[in-house]
Amino acid sequence: MTTATQAAPTPTTVRPSTTDAQGFPTEPRARWARRAPLLPALVFMIVVTQLPFVATLVISFFRWSAFRPDDRGFAGFDNYAAVFIDADLRASVLTTIVLTVSVVLLSLAFGLGIALLLDRKFLGRSIVRTMIIAPFLVVPVAAALLFKHAIYNPTFGLINGVLGWFGLEGVDWISQFPLGTIVFQLVWQWTPFMTLILLAGLQSRDAEVLEAAALDGATPWKSFVFMTLPHMRRYLELAGLLGAIYIVQHFDAVFTITSGSLGTANLPYTIYQTLFTAQNYGLASAQGVLVVIGTIVVATFALRAVSSLLKEEASR
Repeated sequence: MTTATQAAPTPTTVRPSTTDAQGFPTEPRARWARRAPLLPALVFMIVVTQLPFVATLVISFFRWSAFRPDDRGFAGFDNYAAVFIDADLRASVLTTIVLTVSVVLLSLAFGLGIALLLDRKFLGRSIVRTMIIAPFLVVPVAAALLFKHAIYNPTFGLINGVLGWFGLEGVDWISQFPLGTIVFQLVWQWTPFMTLILLAGLQSRDAEVLEAAALDGATPWKSFVFMTLPHMRRYLELAGLLGAIYIVQHFDAVFTITSGSLGTANLPYTIYQTLFTAQNYGLASAQGVLVVIGTIVVATFALRAVSSLLKEEASR
């Protein structure tokens, strides 16, 4: 009787996984092969955006004026000190803050109201949505010219024409309300941007929860205050921060409507005057660097809002 001997199985070596959790290869050569097509775009972005900023940063530490070509040299932080000492620049900083806050808050308020109306079903809703977006697609300079000559003109402007129908006397809106005319024009142009973001937030609400609240006796106002507004907080933050990033750098309306006069000069217009009128390249560069730093701070909060919003949507 023969006994069959069974050979012991040889242990197999488990190779470590060469892919991450998303299925992308983790080997260095494979990672570089995946990223190589993006390198030309990255290099182009660095050349177009970062190198000019580095040049501006370097120039901001120099004493450089076209009116004094012989007096050029390293100035250290003198240009930055002059930025905070200059009374006109402090006034432009205050104007920028007032302009940005006013436009963002009013655009958010009007945008939320329009988004609530567009969230309802009615005949021709798609056409109305397209018409609402139209002001945001207008070139900023063209929109400012339109308001300056067709809306605010004291002789043949639309506002004074409407007032004349009711027997009221028109006024010179730009000279009497210079900052208000700029705010009104920017609100008209940026409200569609806020409306689009807030409408997306309204359409992401859970309809079943709203129906359950209505069956429990919740009025439309209570549903809006206790359910819609908390849900819209992220979208309101995102719209406000993105709007602030663009409006704080806005130049076209100030230049076109008032040319920076009557206390309407904001930071971008002040930098323009320092560079092209005073020909002071060092001081203008320092002003520009400070504006970029302020914009980066606001953009950081905007990116955090976007990240938290995406995480919230992904967790649903």
